[in-house]
Amino acid sequence: MPATSANLGAGFDSLALALDLCNEVTVDTEAPSGVTWEGEGATELPTDGSDAVSRAMREAADALGLDLPTFALSSVNRIPLERGLGSSAAAAVAGIELATALLGHDPVPERTLTIASRLEGHPDNVAAAIHGGLTIAFDDRAIRVDPSPDLRPAVLIPEHDRLATTVARDALPRQVALSEASFNAGRAALAVVAIAWRPDLLREALQDRLHQRVRLALLPSVEPIFQRLLDEGFPVCVSGAGPSLLAFEQEGRGVPDIGAGWRILRVPLHATGVEVREASSSLSPGPDRPM
Repeated sequence: MPATSANLGAGFDSLALALDLCNEVTVDTEAPSGVTWEGEGATELPTDGSDAVSRAMREAADALGLDLPTFALSSVNRIPLERGLGSSAAAAVAGIELATALLGHDPVPERTLTIASRLEGHPDNVAAAIHGGLTIAFDDRAIRVDPSPDLRPAVLIPEHDRLATTVARDALPRQVALSEASFNAGRAALAVVAIAWRPDLLREALQDRLHQRVRLALLPSVEPIFQRLLDEGFPVCVSGAGPSLLAFEQEGRGVPDIGAGWRILRVPLHATGVEVREASSSLSPGPDRPM
């Protein structure tokens, strides 16, 4: 299940990219029930079945009108929590797809999108986690677009800053000027063109007037890095609700070292979304494209 970076500047709640940073979730129906975690968030995620994966599994079973069998759930988490990289969307999609397979049903992307969007509150990260690549989400539907192979994403993750999506969303204005909405509509359309065919347009395409500056104001240690990258000519946007940043490196120009307290992950885009494979006694992602 891939990490995802949503909004992509002006594409608020509609655009997202899948990144090749993947969680791997396993369900074993022959082991005693329980939940275990490794990797990111292993010491803080609940183990009593109240986690996002388990909740999504129950939601999917309810939608199918069936009961889940007893199972043990384990996960190797590579997506950092509360960093704007779609960890909760990945958990929701993983749970729905695992429950669907466990109950003997074929996956239906539209159904997964509907259930996961209800759990998440918005469909952008969910769509990219399901389909991979670049996705445009609208209502309970999504369209996938192949990103340009020339994109060189770099994710900048602050080690000591977190931002819950609910906090980031509550800070946003409830009304915006018509001129700002018009600006964002044009930039969102341009972002699709830039990501799919014209990476040279990315710096302009990632501009936004609705949410990024508000969210950066909540993150005083992140805003100077955002501005520095802009000033040095890099296309950059807030990843999801933040605090991570998504920048795009250029031919012969990499994102500079920005000092202690930051991780820079140069991860390629992930062409596919969630995939599930069945073993003799468990369900888990395949080795090539893990969840």
